[in-house]
Amino acid sequence: MRAAVATEELARAVGPVDGVEVVVWNGDGPPPEGEVELWVPHYATRADVIDRGHELRGLRVVQLQSAGYDGVAERLPDGITLCNATGVHDDATAEHAVGLVLASLRGIPEAVRGHGHWQPMPGRRSLADARVLVLGYGSIGRALAERLLPMRTTITAVASRGRDDDLVGRVRGIDDLPDLLPEQDVVVVLVPLSEATRGLLDDDALALLPDGALVVNVARGPVLDTEAVLRHAGRLHFALDVTDPEPLPDGHPLWSAPEVLITPHVAGGTTAMLPRIAALVRAQLERMVAGGALVNVVSH
Repeated sequence: MRAAVATEELARAVGPVDGVEVVVWNGDGPPPEGEVELWVPHYATRADVIDRGHELRGLRVVQLQSAGYDGVAERLPDGITLCNATGVHDDATAEHAVGLVLASLRGIPEAVRGHGHWQPMPGRRSLADARVLVLGYGSIGRALAERLLPMRTTITAVASRGRDDDLVGRVRGIDDLPDLLPEQDVVVVLVPLSEATRGLLDDDALALLPDGALVVNVARGPVLDTEAVLRHAGRLHFALDVTDPEPLPDGHPLWSAPEVLITPHVAGGTTAMLPRIAALVRAQLERMVAGGALVNVVSH
């Protein structure tokens, strides 16, 4: 069988797999000749590149390099199995979320802006004893909780449905969110983007948060209502790795909004990514050769 991956670097990292020829195709130019059964597009894949999956003869599986898959499934030909990269970005995204929380609470952006001038910053907030809501308790949410609990926080986890969990105790269902928001110091957004979660944190939801609360978004930009963020910026603090729109244009009001920290969608793209995505692709290819079941299959 043959597989196509987006870069030479990824092809080298995947290495040889018995019974598989790995070729490189980044979605530009003519597609590979012959059949390609598995395709791994770029990490940040444009919609028009996904559309080119129709040109790959024999395509059976699209393996994404991202955990999120919004905007992809509906563009694939019928009968194609879509797999995401659950597990690949858990540690990196959780690390970045913790970094954004600490940077915002401790006023690091203000210190950077004041570099060269000694300006005391009394009364900065501590993460210790903070009440943190993890909004979206999948594998990344659990990785985040594993990092926050030793820092003496109180964690409330929210998922689509309530359940018991061996780490955080009771996971609350999404219907409980309005009752939970008034009690939080920090909210970290990790839910996937869907019609149900688009605009989940709108003006009404943000209004429920107490003054000074911090909202961190390392999920997808449209989960937060940007206009609502702008209205509440200053009363609330925001640390955003993702925005709506994205990329955020120069001069957009978010850049200058008070108490808003922005990073350019970099939470998952660390040195840990390549070996982990390569290991996932290699394992998927081995499963396909052996006729086994794939992992991380997305229902669509």
